[in-house]
Amino acid sequence: MTGRALARPDCAPSLAAHMRLRFDKARETWTIQAPERAFLLDEVAHAIVSRCDGAATLRAIVDDLWRLYGEPPRETVEADVVALIQDFADKGVMTL
Repeated sequence: MTGRALARPDCAPSLAAHMRLRFDKARETWTIQAPERAFLLDEVAHAIVSRCDGAATLRAIVDDLWRLYGEPPRETVEADVVALIQDFADKGVMTL
């Protein structure tokens, strides 16, 4: 039995092989397309997911977003990024 994969600062998250990041023209929003389901992304979720390329570490993604938005404390940005990536990893949408 394997344990739950945890989003750690040094992991390099990416979309799972069967997931696709697509712009839905009808809804005018970004989505993650999966077999028999789709996830609608708001602006912040898209900013996070679009950086999850399997090369950038979670730490680098947080640093990049913190520099981009600048307003909230880095710890707040990190908590939001980890929560989203962990939720998607738990659902099989992302690999860590």
